[in-house]
Amino acid sequence: MTYRVQRVTRSLRMSCVFASVIWIAAGCAHSAATNNSSGTAATSPSAPVPARPTIVFMTDFGTANDAVALCKAVMLGIAPDARIMDITHQVTPFSIEEGARFLDAVSEYYPAGTVFVSVIDPGVGTSRKAVIVKSKKGQYFVLPDNGLVTPVVDRDGLDHAREITNPNWMIAGAISSTFHGRDIFSPAGAHLAMGWDYSQAGPEVAQLVRLTIKSATLSDKGVTGDVIALDDPFGSLITDATGEQMKTLGYSFGDKVTFQLNKKPLTLPFVKTFMDVAVGDSLLYIDSRDRLGIAINQGDYSKKFNTTPPGEIFVPRKGVPRKK
Repeated sequence: MTYRVQRVTRSLRMSCVFASVIWIAAGCAHSAATNNSSGTAATSPSAPVPARPTIVFMTDFGTANDAVALCKAVMLGIAPDARIMDITHQVTPFSIEEGARFLDAVSEYYPAGTVFVSVIDPGVGTSRKAVIVKSKKGQYFVLPDNGLVTPVVDRDGLDHAREITNPNWMIAGAISSTFHGRDIFSPAGAHLAMGWDYSQAGPEVAQLVRLTIKSATLSDKGVTGDVIALDDPFGSLITDATGEQMKTLGYSFGDKVTFQLNKKPLTLPFVKTFMDVAVGDSLLYIDSRDRLGIAINQGDYSKKFNTTPPGEIFVPRKGVPRKK
């Protein structure tokens, strides 16, 4: 009996010691976290870091060189747990307008807290600002201040914008005058993904550069618009005329529409989807973003007819004489 009592007493003592060790370790961990959070504002997170922060990346760098890989290496060196998602790296070189359309279209589907790093930057190395823009949706956009974020701000509203001037937010060492994607935008985006307070990146920007966004115009004669893009790799022409405008003009799916493309008359069926015409035939359709497109069923309209953006389109009201 005495032996059993001694064993129980020894077990209770060990349990108490083990519990004390856990309690002390937890206290130390809490103290360390508290001390870390009281560091300099430039390096302290403003919010808990998500388990897998998301960085969405877009450039006009292409894939024939190492530029994209270098930028991703910089991001992962700072935020090793980040998921880096690509919009595209095939934006038409220097086309801020095209990049703005892609950024606007894709960002709508990502949640608050997502960090977008977008580098279409023909003004790199000049006096143009490198900025972090926070939308009222709670998303962050790290990009040149050249109008690239205009459609997003118009849609979601602007919370604040900061110029990136704090060296702690940039790559260590000399900053290249031609590769801010690697040296400024990538590290800044990664620090955001790690929870850094973007207000410490630099001074507030009172007025962002705005992109002049063209849109098709509706008149009593019809819709006048532009060919704004190719739907690669399919070669369909995308215009800024909309499905809603086609309805206003009086057209329905199944109609034959006579219109002008680059001032040349064409007549094509206006259909709901590609297979509504025979393989190899041309058609008018409304794409997933409510834009009027010109395509060939299982073919490349751009190559077949040697037509690329920019271009002009005019669609008259149904029943109105064809001339503008």
